Parts: sequence; C-alpha cells; structure tokens
Amino acid sequence: MLSALLAVSWEPEIRGWIIVIISVAVLMGSTYLILGTNLGARLGFLVAITALAGWMMSMAIIWAVYGIGLKGPEPTWHPSEPITIVRDGALLNRTEIVEGASDLTGLSPAVAAKKISDQLVSEGWESLEESDPQRGQAVASADEIILIEAKEFAAGEFVAVAVYDKGGDRYPKLGDSIDFLAFKHKPRYSIVEIAPLVAQRSEPGRAPARVQIDETQPHRYVVMIRDLGAKRRPAFLIGFGSGLIFFLLVWVLHRREALLRKNLALKSAVA
Repeated sequence: MLSALLAVSWEPEIRGWIIVIISVAVLMGSTYLILGTNLGARLGFLVAITALAGWMMSMAIIWAVYGIGLKGPEPTWHPSEPITIVRDGALLNRTEIVEGASDLTGLSPAVAAKKISDQLVSEGWESLEESDPQRGQAVASADEIILIEAKEFAAGEFVAVAVYDKGGDRYPKLGDSIDFLAFKHKPRYSIVEIAPLVAQRSEPGRAPARVQIDETQPHRYVVMIRDLGAKRRPAFLIGFGSGLIFFLLVWVLHRREALLRKNLALKSAVA
C-alpha cells in the first residue's frame, strides 16, 4: 500500500488522472445524487447533463471571447514561398512580394542596402522600430530560419539591422475603424534584413569586443509570411458542440413536460 502511494506521488500523470476522476465523480456525481433523490433517476440525470452542457457552452464562449482556456496554435511567422532567403538584394523582386528590381551594379554592400531600404519604404513597407514587439517576433523567427533551417550563419555571426512589414489588412469593415466583423484578411509579409558581422577574437578574462558589421559582405533578406494560427478554434468547437447538446436536451425536457401536462389533463378529464 505504501509503495502504491509513493508511486502515485512521484508520477504526475497518474496523480493528474486520479484528481480529474475524483473531481468529476464528486462534483458531477453529487449534483446528480441530489437531483436524483428529488426528481428520480432518469429525470435527474437528464437535468444534470443539460446543466453540464449549458455550463460548458457558457465556458467555451468566455474562452473564445478572451482567448483563454484551451487554445489552438498561436500566430507565428513561416518561411515564404517560393524564396525565403535572398542573398542578393537585386533579386528581391523574385520573391513575388516586392514590385521593382534594384540595379546594384558597382555599389558597395552598405550603399546597396540603403538603396534597397529606400525602395521597400517607397513601395509601402513599414520599417519597424526597435521597441516594437512585432519586430522582436519577426527577428526571432528569422534567427530560427537562418540558424536551424538554412544554417546560413552560426550564432553570433550576424545581426538583424532592419525589419519591414506589409499587408495583413482585415475586411470587411464598418467605416474606416470598426473591424469587429472583419473575419477575412490579406496576407501579411515581413522582410528581416540580416548583416554579417566581422569575426572577433575572444580573449580569456576580457570583455567581449563590440559587434561590428562586415562592410565587405552583402546583406541577406529573410522573407516570411504570417500564419494567424487557430487560437480560438477549440473554444468555438466546444461551444458549438455543447450548444447543440444543450438545446437538444432542453427540447427533450420541454417535450417531456408538455407530454406530462397533456397526460395529467386527460387523467383529470376522465376522472
């Protein structure tokens, strides 16, 4: 017995299952026990399961409104197709999201990067500030693509110098600002500009050298598309399913009540 108790205490998944089973048996079972002693076994069970479905529907609606509870996939940045990493800024138009092509012949990497930046801004791309949280999310996703998927650089060999954002408009809107019913959206893209760093020699006992951009290497551009995810999908599915069950059981209770009144009226008329 002692070994069994110790096994339960050291196994979180077993303890979790036991807690859930006991909670369901105590909370739902006690409610059914009270209803069953007053309404009968079958009617008490019908009332209890109807109340459970209504409570789950209300809970799921709150989850969906506030984005809490059981959640689906969170919004993330995904590599864009057909090209994700552009190593030559003159080929940015081949990503199919940049309109014009830039002639960078004979320009130094720094001047070429400035020309491409001006071109993106002129085409409607927004350059995000360093304090913008959306910039941090885009840079983190670009780092993962550069380091893990493409293995373009190693850690500490590059730095993100700019982030450009475009698209993502929601529609339909009521007027210019009311977008409560805007359930559709246009694709949203992000371009993260990556600059290689000069290799620094590290010496034991000394502070790391300040990072320095390598002016002899061209900048890379990581192109990504926004996936809005499905954060509220589980809540909507639970709410929809529970709502169907709730209204079906309410209709069954109403039909039973109507049939009971009819039978009582016939019985009194015969008597």
